[in-house]
Amino acid sequence: MKVRIQKLISQAGIASRREAERFIREGRVVVNGKKVYQLGTKVDPEKDTVKVDNKLVSLSKRIYILLHKPKRYITSAHDPLGRPVVMDILPELGTKVFPVGRLDYDAEGLVLLTNDGDLAQKLQHPKYQVPRTYMVKVKGIPTLKDLSPLTKGIKLEDGVTLPAKIKKLKESENNSWVEITVREGRTHLVKRMFARIGYPVLKLIRIGFDGLKLNNLPPGQFRFLRQEEVAKLKH
Repeated sequence: MKVRIQKLISQAGIASRREAERFIREGRVVVNGKKVYQLGTKVDPEKDTVKVDNKLVSLSKRIYILLHKPKRYITSAHDPLGRPVVMDILPELGTKVFPVGRLDYDAEGLVLLTNDGDLAQKLQHPKYQVPRTYMVKVKGIPTLKDLSPLTKGIKLEDGVTLPAKIKKLKESENNSWVEITVREGRTHLVKRMFARIGYPVLKLIRIGFDGLKLNNLPPGQFRFLRQEEVAKLKH
């Protein structure tokens, strides 16, 4: 199936679509031995030979990984401070993968990694409101009435949150476990939501992401997604 050449370059992980368009205009893209300057040009990845700066463009096999990020790992390919990153957990895959979204340094739980740039962009785009579910340990014993503002949307410094789903799980003498599902990817969102209602977060574990479940996968372990799981993510 033919695709636009800038999309192919983006899918191959060489550059963003905008950068790919610049490469085309600058004459740095060659298809079957001829320079291409037309942005709308379509190519067949299985039949046409495409090069950028004389380097062959090829689509690697799509990889989808569910990883249980331990605490004190950075959800990134590299950390300038030298802290452990989630990529350190993975073996050599023969292609680059990258995390979809972020999970706080002191949090743990489900992280999706892939080399499928189109899917990653879709899952992170605000308009799709992808659900993210967390188990949260908070200081204190909130009642359902205390938690109810979260289900309606509360005002934070960067705007009102979307309504969340809340379920009380268990409580001890001084602390409680609450399950919350949000449909936004803002920085430190869950922590800020609970702080806003007066119940600071002590521990945060992401247990679900757009239908994927962490289940009993131990911290520091990973698995490849099944075909049906990938299909659901692309629905």
